[in-house]
Amino acid sequence: MHRNQALYEYLKANTRNLTEEWYRNIDKSNTAGVYSSKDPKVIEALKEQNHDFHLHFIEVFSKDEKEFFKDFEPWIIEIASDIEHINTPIQYVIREFKNVRNQYLDYVREFVKLNPDITREEVDAWFDIILKEMDEVILRFIETTYKYSQNVLKAQQEMINELSAPVISLSNHQGLLPLIGDIDTTRAKMILEHTLKQCAQRNIHHIFVDLSGVAMIDTMVAHQLFQLLKALKLIGVKATLSGIRPEIAQTAVQLGLSFEETDIKNSLAQALDAKK
Repeated sequence: MHRNQALYEYLKANTRNLTEEWYRNIDKSNTAGVYSSKDPKVIEALKEQNHDFHLHFIEVFSKDEKEFFKDFEPWIIEIASDIEHINTPIQYVIREFKNVRNQYLDYVREFVKLNPDITREEVDAWFDIILKEMDEVILRFIETTYKYSQNVLKAQQEMINELSAPVISLSNHQGLLPLIGDIDTTRAKMILEHTLKQCAQRNIHHIFVDLSGVAMIDTMVAHQLFQLLKALKLIGVKATLSGIRPEIAQTAVQLGLSFEETDIKNSLAQALDAKK
């Protein structure tokens, strides 16, 4: 009942007006991010995004719901991953969705004034579909934004993990693993997995593990370090430890961890000089 070609054509003819009116009415003193930008390029891009929204949303009066959202999905993904919108507080984005929704209700009222033969039932159906589908668009936008942010966080965490256990390739199938900062159980497990993987990928036969940048490790981390040395041995990689602080040595002794079969040097410089 909500599909109506005349209303569709009326809204289609006014998509640019919808965009210009919307942008003109933004309270730029009470917003942030993309909506408060004074950069002409950002403003123009924002208007085009809004206009594209209208070109998609008016199809609610022409298409069935499944096709409507299938065609709408690329726009939602584009905005959810747009850097300007990502840097805009979500409450302001949702507020502008609501402002656009109110625009549609106003335009329907204007359309009804121009067409007095329209029934109350038709108007109610149009209002209902606008409210329903706009809410669904907002929900899908929030879900897509969340998924995108989670993917970004995951990628950032993977990069951090890579940087927190950097296996540096040296000459003659040798590698260096300089450990710096605090090491908790989670990071220790990641170091074990990453080091084994990198040694295999880079064909490293001998790795220097330098602990001079690690001030303290707990019992679980010390155990993980011992497991790393054992695992390296199992894949045919010799390990040389250097820079072991007294506190770390004490923890290892208390745990009864034996490093008798591990080459240990006082410093990284000493370890590298011994292999020249």
